[in-house]
Amino acid sequence: MTARPQPIIRASGLTKRFGDFTAVDALSIAVEPASIFAFLGANGSGKSTTIRMLIGLLQPTAGSIEVDGVDVIQQPRKVRDHIGYMGQKVSLYQGLSLRENVEFYAGLYDLSERDLEARWGALRERFGLGPSEREKAQDLPAGVRQRAGLALSILHEPRVLFLDEPTAGVDVHSRALFWEFIHEEARAGVTVFVTTHFLEEVDYCDWVCFIDAGRVIADDHPEVLRQRYSDGYRVVVEGAPDHCERAAAVLGPLAARSTRDAGRLTVLVPELGPPVFRCLDAFTTACPQAAVRIEQPAMADVFRRVLTERGQGA
Repeated sequence: MTARPQPIIRASGLTKRFGDFTAVDALSIAVEPASIFAFLGANGSGKSTTIRMLIGLLQPTAGSIEVDGVDVIQQPRKVRDHIGYMGQKVSLYQGLSLRENVEFYAGLYDLSERDLEARWGALRERFGLGPSEREKAQDLPAGVRQRAGLALSILHEPRVLFLDEPTAGVDVHSRALFWEFIHEEARAGVTVFVTTHFLEEVDYCDWVCFIDAGRVIADDHPEVLRQRYSDGYRVVVEGAPDHCERAAAVLGPLAARSTRDAGRLTVLVPELGPPVFRCLDAFTTACPQAAVRIEQPAMADVFRRVLTERGQGA
């Protein structure tokens, strides 16, 4: 068995109090290198407070944090050389052009002029920012600002990237393009820690952690959470009546329940796995004219179930 890699982000017993209010309550997480880690919760759940502690901007009340081998509490400035950060509002300085913003950030990272030209030249082309380079920050469209924010956050080639609501306020096409860039970073070995209000974006991620009232309430692979906190996956078969009858016979032993109307069979299976796929393969081979699709539980529904079960267990 292959040993799991050591976490590149590790927080243990992380707590933050503001007076009598506890924003983050004994939170513990571990993030594997080169993974995309979704950190989710409702407004006010403690997501942004947690990120601010992880990147060294906010001192915890209690607990420990290590990011890329750096003790963040003891060395908050040192950790900033290892990370990139993009907040909910892209930090571009008004009145400066995009290029002037780039030069400002390069100064913060102590990049030489040679390194700046090499890195920005590659990022400018990759993110399609060339035509906007001389425009003032306040004049950039939302999608361009978003791409520019990501480019600036990785200008110094960090090993860990923190993204706080990076796709808020942009159109669907820009969101999809942004996630393509995120996957490119992960394939290159960068660890991505991301929060999002769009729960369907969890399907782009390797791991998901739900928090509520500053506490972790679920922490696992997306598919594991779907199996644990949903009624199952819907297999929908559309075709002639005899096709539906045959599908019902094949899938019946695996079904939690099924419904049928004219030309349509819907089977609920608790989980997807080899038995289901073998049955579907046999069915589609025998009945190639039938249409088959699988509908997975929406992550928003999974989150609601997690919150409900947590409330009942409280």
